[in-house]
Amino acid sequence: MKTTEYLAEIIRELSQTGDFISDIEAEKLVNQILESKKIFVAGAGRSGFMGKSFVMRMMHMGIDAYVVGETVTANLEKDDLLIIGSGSGETKTLVAIAEKAKNLGGKVAVITISPESTIGQLADLIVTLPGVTKDQSAGDYKTIQPMGSLFEQTMLLFYDALILRFMEKKGLDSNKMYGKHANLE
Repeated sequence: MKTTEYLAEIIRELSQTGDFISDIEAEKLVNQILESKKIFVAGAGRSGFMGKSFVMRMMHMGIDAYVVGETVTANLEKDDLLIIGSGSGETKTLVAIAEKAKNLGGKVAVITISPESTIGQLADLIVTLPGVTKDQSAGDYKTIQPMGSLFEQTMLLFYDALILRFMEKKGLDSNKMYGKHANLE
């Protein structure tokens, strides 16, 4: 197959993932973010990169949002929200972070393929995405892509869709958000 044919297949796979995501779960997450004082996002590897892009857009919207593990991350307090992106829901470091957030009185949301996972059981809110885990041992979605690529790409697009929903709820547009864009570049 040519590279462009692979690209077309990836786009085809992604175009079908939205049908498998619950609007009810998504709306609960949007509302929880809007109700929380601070938002923290965690993920390992590529899932973490997707989370960082989500935090960046929340910052552009004026939401007090942080990436877990960065030197400028604030402290989590009671009723703050931790969002974890994890296909398997079993990544040990993320399990420990979820447990700590719960012990501090925070709420935990997980974006995952595996709602019955350890993090899923700890979570107050679960959004299930289609895909397969990085070892392709879990998930009921077929993909030509390696490891967890489909899940990670779907997560990025889901996070962007959440931003659009926030913009709608808060009456924001790109021009208003651009005022918070970095200007030292």
